[in-house]
Amino acid sequence: MAQILAVGIATLDIINEVAVYPLEDSEIRAQGQRVQRGGNATNTLVVLSQLGHSCTWGGVLADAPDAAVVLDDLARYRISHAYCQRISHGRLPTSCITLSRASGSRTIVHFRDLPEYDADHFSHIPLQGFDWVHFEGRNIAQTRRMMQRVRQQAPGLPVSLEVEKPREHIETLFPLADVVLFAAPYAASRNLAPAELLATCRELAPQADLVCSLGDRGAVGLSRAAVAVTADACPPRQVVDTLGAGDTFNAGVIDSLLREQDLGEALRFACALAGGKCGQAGLHLEAVPPRAGS
Repeated sequence: MAQILAVGIATLDIINEVAVYPLEDSEIRAQGQRVQRGGNATNTLVVLSQLGHSCTWGGVLADAPDAAVVLDDLARYRISHAYCQRISHGRLPTSCITLSRASGSRTIVHFRDLPEYDADHFSHIPLQGFDWVHFEGRNIAQTRRMMQRVRQQAPGLPVSLEVEKPREHIETLFPLADVVLFAAPYAASRNLAPAELLATCRELAPQADLVCSLGDRGAVGLSRAAVAVTADACPPRQVVDTLGAGDTFNAGVIDSLLREQDLGEALRFACALAGGKCGQAGLHLEAVPPRAGS
């Protein structure tokens, strides 16, 4: 069991399930509704906890009634929030999500009224004892300071970076990571095929394993030894819910690398794990795919 720290956000997700995605300026009845904790970093930790790891979250939480949704879910999966920054004002970031039962696709409208987690709060986290640190690629200047602290004070501690979407100066974080996890929207923003993206980013991060998830097209990777790998998608019989699939994929990669699997096997396991998640609602794992050698 590894000790994993993830820095990023937690949100309140209000999910409306509809038969099909509505037309603009139309009115339809939701077939189901649920309210749950969301947010990329905490989603990834929930999956990693179920894979047997001890997890800690670093993020910001408002002292508001909605925070109970986040705290209760973290407690359910034994995720520590000891280094969370508590804010007396503001609201929990909220995502209003329309989930189509016909396709499993989700459309998100996000509202945020909280400051981002900063390097001053991160400086109080003792890095000794952690086996892995994962960062969302957001709040770039502050995240760079946090990653630099890890590099200076714990140079052997593995660091992963999620790059979900384009943000100004996000590329300055790449040299500070051991694993860079790109999502398809970032690749699209660069107008590059995924393999071309990884080859281009190799110049910025020669020290890192590079991965790009492609949803229902699988994933590609480029190891730090410049070995290109691919993995096919593992779609479920029926797509039920794609919300959090990318976060599940990232958890699968981190888990595999912690278990000293090679990058190709990490991608295969992550695709299978994310595919299983798409066949169910929520992130409580109904099954874990077999691993290489098991």
